[in-house]
Amino acid sequence: MAVETRGLDPVPDSERTGRVRALFPTWAAANMTVLLLTIGAGLVVFDGLSLWQVLVVAVAAPAVSFGMVEMISVAGRSGGAPGMALSRAVFGQRGNLAPGALIWVARWGWETVNAVTGAYALLAVLGLLFGVRSTSTLIVVTLLAFVASSFALSGLGMRALRLCCTWSAYLFGGFSVLVLVHLAGATAWPAVLDRPAGPTSAMIAGIGTLAAGGISWAPTGPDFTRYLPRSSSGRAMVAATVGGAGIVFLPMVLMGAVMAVGTPGLAVTRDPVSFIGVLLPDWISVPYLAVAVLGMVLINAMSMYSAGFTAQTLGFTIPRTWAVGVNAAISLFLGSLLMLVASSFVDSFVSFLNLLAVTFSAWIGVFGVDQLRGRAYDPVALMDTTPAGAYWYAGGFAWTAVGAWAVGLVVGLLFTGVEWFSGPLATTWTGRNGLGWAVTVLVSGGLYAVLPRPPARRRTAPLHF
Repeated sequence: MAVETRGLDPVPDSERTGRVRALFPTWAAANMTVLLLTIGAGLVVFDGLSLWQVLVVAVAAPAVSFGMVEMISVAGRSGGAPGMALSRAVFGQRGNLAPGALIWVARWGWETVNAVTGAYALLAVLGLLFGVRSTSTLIVVTLLAFVASSFALSGLGMRALRLCCTWSAYLFGGFSVLVLVHLAGATAWPAVLDRPAGPTSAMIAGIGTLAAGGISWAPTGPDFTRYLPRSSSGRAMVAATVGGAGIVFLPMVLMGAVMAVGTPGLAVTRDPVSFIGVLLPDWISVPYLAVAVLGMVLINAMSMYSAGFTAQTLGFTIPRTWAVGVNAAISLFLGSLLMLVASSFVDSFVSFLNLLAVTFSAWIGVFGVDQLRGRAYDPVALMDTTPAGAYWYAGGFAWTAVGAWAVGLVVGLLFTGVEWFSGPLATTWTGRNGLGWAVTVLVSGGLYAVLPRPPARRRTAPLHF
């Protein structure tokens, strides 16, 4: 299979041979993580939600978050370039460095969490098959194997990712059906269905937490739509993106909620996947975990793929395949700390999700409003980082965009309370319900909407290139 060599440069129309339907397995694969089971369990154990309330959360969260992902993804179809390269047109060549750097750092954490979850799943498989006990050395070895596999796959590029997404979606979906069938026969349904409803505020908080993970994919969206023809249907893109995410969210979150009724420890376990070997027979749990490991390798590969582009927009003059090596090394280091030192993986994960959502939402608000204003991208100017370029604006900054982004980020953090940080407004209704990211989008996007957008220094080039 040929290795993709294209970097930040926009894709010519002659090479735009992608299909909208490929977005469905792409976003299904991007969510194939057993962490959704853990979050589903938390909705029952911690938030006291009934099964029907969990169902509402599991439907609403992907609709909200991946609706936003697709809104940003349309820019990839229009501009033909990765998301953070298109962001240069909004923030300016220098102004884009601040949100780009923050998003790049946030990806370290996202990739670390995925790597740790994958390593836990691999350890669980080894334990079930061979009775292997986890040791510090084995933890590091499994983590290294996971990160190396993710790095290798991301280096192959778009074609390999598309192929793997399709097959992973089929495999993971098939084994998830087996798990659902087993649970249907083994679950004490009266105990599940008779649970009283929890507070509405807990449902809102659950939607906020689940949506936070999806929102983090927004800057990545254009990376996977830049090969689509300009004539691709926007409605079809929305349906494929939201549908792909939803078809994984719904069963996984519900499965976690059902499992937690009989095994509440699922919501507080330090190892988020070890419970599968206890709740399921070996003939299901072993292949299911093995497929889950492959799925999480793919999730990390997709994140690293985009991280390479982000690194290039920050000025790293190296090929994309090598730019992701920095992310791989950092996720390996942070993953080792999290697995060997952290006392509560789940608490750390939820805290990280909330901070991650605010970080990405500040960019989403500004970039999304800029799209609604009818942005046309100049492919030459996107790659021109000199003061003569059309997107240099004032000293390299589109100050209205940068200012709106910064204000939205600060205000959103004021409403955010996590394990390691609590803003002064985190105890308000908005803060308690995990909606700091929503405030961030509204503030950054609203402020940018009322501020004047700086004109490019020269007329943009024709859209067809």
